[in-house]
Amino acid sequence: MTTLRLGCIADDFTGATDLANNLVRSGMRVVQAIGVPTRRIEADVDAVVVALKTRTIARAEALRTRGLAFCNGLRSGLKSS
Repeated sequence: MTTLRLGCIADDFTGATDLANNLVRSGMRVVQAIGVPTRRIEADVDAVVVALKTRTIARAEALRTRGLAFCNGLRSGLKSS
């Protein structure tokens, strides 16, 4: 498995799909997760796009969900910069 180069968190499925599509069209190998990944992503990809449903929920819950997605991304091999 290669080192992930990019991790993205989108606030809805449509935005995540649009972003994943653009990354693929630019030559990246991409996997899209629906919701917060609960285990390490074991795919040979350059980028992971996480689709959350945070646009329509309370701010505190949205921040908690995004934080979980970020922490799980770090566990999957992404480096924070």
